[in-house]
Amino acid sequence: MAGGDEVAAALWYTGPGHIEIRNENLGPLANGKVRVRALYGAISRGTEALILAGRVPASEYQRMRAPFMGGAFPFPVKYGYSTIGRIEAGPEGLAGRTVFTLYPHQTLFDLPAESVVIVPLEIPLSRAVLAANMETALNATWDAAPGPAGRIAVIGAGVVGALVGFLCARIEGAEVTLVDIDPAREALARALGLNFATSKAAPVDCDFVFHTSATAAGLTTAINIARDESTIVELSWYGAGMVSVPLGGAFHSRRLKIVSSQVGKVAPSHRATWTHRQRLEAAIKLTADPRLDALLAPAVAFRELPSLLPDILKPGSGVLCQLISYP
Repeated sequence: MAGGDEVAAALWYTGPGHIEIRNENLGPLANGKVRVRALYGAISRGTEALILAGRVPASEYQRMRAPFMGGAFPFPVKYGYSTIGRIEAGPEGLAGRTVFTLYPHQTLFDLPAESVVIVPLEIPLSRAVLAANMETALNATWDAAPGPAGRIAVIGAGVVGALVGFLCARIEGAEVTLVDIDPAREALARALGLNFATSKAAPVDCDFVFHTSATAAGLTTAINIARDESTIVELSWYGAGMVSVPLGGAFHSRRLKIVSSQVGKVAPSHRATWTHRQRLEAAIKLTADPRLDALLAPAVAFRELPSLLPDILKPGSGVLCQLISYP
């Protein structure tokens, strides 16, 4: 079934602090592609806050491109990578299916049929938007490869940090603590079956520490609570910011390792046997747990994003995963 000419609406970051919705014309659907009507989406708060502020470093303009991003850094940019939609036209057998896509915030769009992943019927569509962040968290656990019965701390109770803790808690005998400067995050930790501590009360002698707070203070905490010869997995992305890392004192004598983790490549431990698509399919299935609804903020309408996003993205907003609803 082929789609004809239609008009879509897309969210664009047009300058520091400036957001607008632009119309985009879709021509006839090309062979091998599907046309998807967006139903739900999610804002990537950390990344999109840096984009809105114009803080993507020039050295990262190419590496930071999302799979179907429009425009070019620094501005104007059509960004985003978590949209759930329904296929309206495309190859036989796909019409009517609900899918996860790594597409920016747009009401209607075309992309290759092989780039969509069917959302299992048992997973609510609003929760399936967590798949992109779940994929990042899954890759981080592969980078660390923690074993059973270890003590694990996750610094930073944002979406990615909470999902890393959620996955680590599935490891037999693991003692997992979510650490954050905000005591109110304890409710989230308990909802996900995790221990909670503020930075000052964080457990020490941890076998693995994941850092996701994107702050120098958080990275310092991670180094301080790691067991000798243990691994700190750094998931934070600081954009154009410079971060002070305390590598003096006992850092070297304790033989600590700081390992970066980024979702752009499958972790080396799984690269020989897992493709990007297989990893994403696994991430979608992992969103089946209803406890993950604790991460979702009430949906905001797509058309309201230009006025609401600056407050959603500002530090201290309290928003975890901001859900978008489409008309």
